[in-house]
Amino acid sequence: MNPTVKAFFHEPTFTVSYVVSDTASGKSIIIDSVLDFDGMSGRTTTTAADEIIAYVQSQKLAVQWILETHVHADHLTAAPYLQQQLGGTIGIGDAVSSVQSVFKAVFNLGDEMKTDGSQFQRLFHDGDNIEVGNLTLEVLSTPGHTPACVMYKIGDAVFVGDTLFMPDFGTARCDFPGGNARELYASIRKILSYPPETRLFMCHDYGPNGRDYAWETTVAEQRATNIHIHDGIDEDAFVKLREGRDANLSMPMLIIPAVQINMRAGNLPEAEDNGVSYLKTPVNSL
Repeated sequence: MNPTVKAFFHEPTFTVSYVVSDTASGKSIIIDSVLDFDGMSGRTTTTAADEIIAYVQSQKLAVQWILETHVHADHLTAAPYLQQQLGGTIGIGDAVSSVQSVFKAVFNLGDEMKTDGSQFQRLFHDGDNIEVGNLTLEVLSTPGHTPACVMYKIGDAVFVGDTLFMPDFGTARCDFPGGNARELYASIRKILSYPPETRLFMCHDYGPNGRDYAWETTVAEQRATNIHIHDGIDEDAFVKLREGRDANLSMPMLIIPAVQINMRAGNLPEAEDNGVSYLKTPVNSL
């Protein structure tokens, strides 16, 4: 059985969030939500998340899961807010603990920052299956962009996170701590081993060369035309290309607030004695 997929595009961060549902039962999941964040003022708002809430309520869906494909570095997750409004269990891949350990050191955080993934209510292992109404969701590890990346396969739909982009934009960067271009190659070949008609849903799109934003493609299209990893590109050629590109990329604009919040499952750091939460900025470190 195949799911109904509703996409929500957040242009400020070029992020696509998804509500994936079983029409028969009304059970649903939310994947890679966005909390609006103004980096100039440090203020958060819930405009993007409220659009998802309105859709879920209008369709009378019951949210079972609020899922992350990885610890995002380019936007903040709205998972706790969505859970407060809609219910559901917040989940991510079990390798999140390795990302937490790395960035706990980067931000020089104290013992209050646990690195066992316990901020999330469910840590998925490679190959885990969960039921969503009449549908089965399979969790598959896809390291490379980060060590904690996973994809979610539901029927003929695969939600790939940042591992792949639309064919004319290529593949994810691998220069974050724990990233690895050879692992990314293996992860992408796993995705591209699915039947040609399998639907692939991206987490981001940037509209290269002025085209309209897009986020759905197929295995067949990726294998034929992806500019970085179409059929015929071997591992060594991909690694050379990917590492060469990564050497010249700037850090994402929101990496400092995003990682600190997302590795806490979307929760702000504990408020200080004045009732305000603070984020840290490492100088000359990233």
